[in-house]
Amino acid sequence: MTRANKNVIQLKGLVKRYGLGASEHNALDGVDLEVRNGEFIAIMGPSGCGKTTLLNMLAMLDVADEGDYYLDDQEVERLSSAQRAHIRSRQIGIVFQNFNLIERLTVIENVALPLTYHHVARLKRLEAASEALKSFQLSEREYYMPWQLSGGQMQRVAIARALVNKPSLILADEPTGNLDSRSSHVIMEELSELHKRGNTIIMVTHNPNLTSYASRVIEMLDGKIALDKKLQSDRVVKKPKTEPRKARRSKASTKKRSRGKKKEKDNA
Repeated sequence: MTRANKNVIQLKGLVKRYGLGASEHNALDGVDLEVRNGEFIAIMGPSGCGKTTLLNMLAMLDVADEGDYYLDDQEVERLSSAQRAHIRSRQIGIVFQNFNLIERLTVIENVALPLTYHHVARLKRLEAASEALKSFQLSEREYYMPWQLSGGQMQRVAIARALVNKPSLILADEPTGNLDSRSSHVIMEELSELHKRGNTIIMVTHNPNLTSYASRVIEMLDGKIALDKKLQSDRVVKKPKTEPRKARRSKASTKKRSRGKKKEKDNA
């Protein structure tokens, strides 16, 4: 199986329970899912359907009560907490709805933070963070504090931080939930560009308009996958029709000659 066709994620009968006794309920109720390398998946559904719980499971921030989770053919349940943290820091980039930037750190220090866990020297951390910020047109904001940024800029910083380790899998929890429509469009175009570069993206969203960026849409209900639908891989953007410059000049000359003839006729 080639890398392009490989299953990055495989879930079998995944169950996650919360509560005790009579209040116990299944946030995830026997979820089966396969995610191939390079997919852009949008997960939708009403509040409480299990979307965020599923994302936390995929990020290995929580563990299942039943079922199996394979990440790149590794059985996650058999990994220690340290092994999961190591894999998460190298393979997974997480984008939170509330940005989760550290207020006392500058923008560049926030982006460089994940590299500290890999014992990367400070100068190299800052160089890598600067390069990541450059990709999001934020070079001029490197030494700003988070509170000096707009919501859209803070989310772009959060995405840059998630990508500084060059992860193959990006998990985004309502990445545009706190943004206006213009900022949301910018963020989604950035994620779309990352998808085109080969990253696998799984995004939780309430906004049905954002599914146009995805290659696959999953709808959840009561802890189960109610719908799993593949979309066209390429979005077609219709451009206004424009005539060749030569044709436009020819039409302009024809109109000019017609006006000249009309003038001569009137004078006669």
